[in-house]
Amino acid sequence: MSITMFKSKYNNIALYASAFIIIVLILFAVFRDTSNPITLNDAQKILLDHTVTNVIATKEYVYLKTKKDIYKIATSQVTPGLFADYKVEIEEGHSELTTLLYVILFLGAGSYAFRWYQKNGSGLKFGSSRISDVTAPIASNEPIQAIKPNISFDDIGGISEVKVELSEIIDFMKNPKRYRSFGARMPRGVLLVGPPGVGKTMIAKAVAHEAGVPFFYQSGASFVQIYVGMGAKRVHELFLAAKKNAPAIIFIDEIDAVGKKRDGNRNDEREATLNQLLTEMDGFEESSDIIVIAATNKIDVLDSALLRAGRFDRRIFVDLPTKGERASIIAKYLAPIPNETDINILANMTVGFNGASLAALVNEAALLSLRQNGTQVTMEHFYQVKDKVMFGKRKLLMLSDDQKAHRISYQAGKAVAATLYNIDFEKLLLSNESMTPPVTTPLLKHEIEARIRMLLGGMAACDLKYGEHSSSAKIDLDEAKENVKEMIEGFGMGETLLASQSQEDLLMKRLYEETKESISGFRSVLQYVEEILYERESITKDEIEAKLDGLL
Repeated sequence: MSITMFKSKYNNIALYASAFIIIVLILFAVFRDTSNPITLNDAQKILLDHTVTNVIATKEYVYLKTKKDIYKIATSQVTPGLFADYKVEIEEGHSELTTLLYVILFLGAGSYAFRWYQKNGSGLKFGSSRISDVTAPIASNEPIQAIKPNISFDDIGGISEVKVELSEIIDFMKNPKRYRSFGARMPRGVLLVGPPGVGKTMIAKAVAHEAGVPFFYQSGASFVQIYVGMGAKRVHELFLAAKKNAPAIIFIDEIDAVGKKRDGNRNDEREATLNQLLTEMDGFEESSDIIVIAATNKIDVLDSALLRAGRFDRRIFVDLPTKGERASIIAKYLAPIPNETDINILANMTVGFNGASLAALVNEAALLSLRQNGTQVTMEHFYQVKDKVMFGKRKLLMLSDDQKAHRISYQAGKAVAATLYNIDFEKLLLSNESMTPPVTTPLLKHEIEARIRMLLGGMAACDLKYGEHSSSAKIDLDEAKENVKEMIEGFGMGETLLASQSQEDLLMKRLYEETKESISGFRSVLQYVEEILYERESITKDEIEAKLDGLL
């Protein structure tokens, strides 16, 4: 066979192969379903908008055609009467014979076209045709892989108490036999609770780094899927991957996105995902060596099944950094930057800043110095960028000296009232909005009244010292009002079982006056608490009790 004949035969094969590929792509374009899948709720909204022009039903789907788009909903989800106002067209779909005829027709037409081009010497330059450029469908579920965090506890400023809490987890991951031989079991789940930006994700990565184990990261939102069962499948794949690489740490960020309370409003996908998560955590074997760490800033919305023993056994509250912790964080961020600053002044002027805000503050100051062709960062740079970083932040971050003094007195009043009325709390921070988590267990009348007095303690202290209180008292005041309303209307704890507004007013007035009178008898304790809050922005209940015991 001559070279010319070989090339001719090769070209013919390439010609027909290319023709076949193009025909397949054309058939794919003709027969593919380009409609958008929707849920039952979405279908009801579209139908209510009266934008649907045609309703076509097939064996598997019902298609809703509008002027702009085509939507489809699974036939199994359709409810009786959903299309009562529309004429539904029944479409049997393409039969196998019809599809075969289309294929033969396209093959014949394609073969004739290529022969005509070949005969007339016009040949098609398939070398310039980049079939590979056709976008392939992207896999919806990428494989879950572990990452190797390079963040250690030394890289995180502050959080000294959190480090102590988590050091036990790290030791267990390194030496599990030590705990098993003693008959001890580590918690299966650790819940990090705190406001955004305090470094919950960094803390989890640091735990994995210190323990030297694989770290599997997923956000709660990644489990929220359109199709029922996909989120549960993702959860199963996550735990399966962790078990294959045990010992390991699973970290679920913003777990409230998937673990919200089940309130009776049916959501099959979210409930299936949550149930799968609960099942996986129950399915841990004693030797699995897997710990789940989750983060949230909304613990009150989490389903109670997640918080029971055997799942998230341990809760660690990560609060906004105190003055000393802010100084430590700022020092770490400033370490690689040439600067002439006073870290104590910077810590004092950033009340209420979280770790992320402090990082942004240092970075903005460095950028400003570079823009001004400076050789180092100075205090003046920080003063200039502070407002930029604080823009959009909570009012607490922008306290003037006078406002800070009121805030200190307010928090001191709450702390003293909580101690006097034996409210459980470990530590009060100057930046705390709430001293204690919400209480769901049944309470006696005097226990509810004690909690209300604690909520009113800050206002009472400010009114005693300044004759006024700030608008930041609204959060505590609203909770106090809600508790009083529940006592009178819901629990029948008023003078009579029948509720009335006058009883609520009298109860609130009595509790406020009693709180004010109690606090006024311990002004020296108030002053002591204020001095500590001003110095380090935190105080423990033990310190307040020790001061009170010295007076009694």
